[in-house]
Amino acid sequence: MPRITINITDDEQKILKKRADKNFFSLIEQVEDIVRRSCISQKNKSKNRDFKCDDRLVSIFSKSNRGRKKKKK
Repeated sequence: MPRITINITDDEQKILKKRADKNFFSLIEQVEDIVRRSCISQKNKSKNRDFKCDDRLVSIFSKSNRGRKKKKK
């Protein structure tokens, strides 16, 4: 299995560690779970996206505003 190295700040590590403890995961397992869920979510989305970007990772992890528009008051 290939390994990927990412750099995160101490603040980000604290947040991920807290989330991992809540889910009974280690820090590495939590990051793997986040990436896995994101990939599954991306696979289930439709192929036609309004957001066009050259960077594949940016397009995978970016959210687009979809759905019913809010009513103006």
